[in-house]
Amino acid sequence: MGFVDRTGDEVTSLTPEEAFDALYGSCAPTLVRQTYLLTGRHGVALECVERAFRDAWHRWPEVALDPDPPSWVRAVAHDHALSPWRRAGRRRRRRQRTLAGGRRVAPADRALLAALRDLPPLHRRTLLLYDGLGLDLPETAAETEASTAATASRLCRAREAVAVRLPELADPGTLRRRMAEAAQVATSSTRARPSRPPVVRHRAERLARWWTAAAVVVTAVMGVLILAGLVTAATR
Repeated sequence: MGFVDRTGDEVTSLTPEEAFDALYGSCAPTLVRQTYLLTGRHGVALECVERAFRDAWHRWPEVALDPDPPSWVRAVAHDHALSPWRRAGRRRRRRQRTLAGGRRVAPADRALLAALRDLPPLHRRTLLLYDGLGLDLPETAAETEASTAATASRLCRAREAVAVRLPELADPGTLRRRMAEAAQVATSSTRARPSRPPVVRHRAERLARWWTAAAVVVTAVMGVLILAGLVTAATR
């Protein structure tokens, strides 16, 4: 399915590949910074964002028709970042380091990341959407699939928890600025960058072919086992 890009009075029809690449180019770098604040690890943030865009390419007709494709991809990336298996893995914590040239995370940034990481996942996500991205309460509530009242409560509790750990960030404006700075410094100081859009599309297609082949093999094996069971039952 194509994608229509409306800029001013011009209407440009894009191929699916062009539309995907445009979405990826405009959203991926920013989304990596956001996801870094959820995970505290740049490599994990890159992986989550690429997985989200692979999912988007798998379901491109749906994403292309979505009223807000960037929000669709962002929600999937955040889901990957906060998935239970990732949280279980983070319990085996190591000392936090940046990924560029062995440079360590600055102490202030490390303290902020630790405070964010210790928040309950939904509180962390609410804080990122509202204070990190600047969404309003109804938008944040819609993206986290919660009521506005529940979202407001989570936001207040998240801010309070961060302020207990870091009193200098009790002011929401200061917290917003520090979150943006921490994400910007971490992602700009590493050599690792998001993969190019064609690479992501190729990986998504290759993974889809692998899953299709695996499903065929599993189906064939199950068929053989069922047939063998029927033959055995008949002979007995």
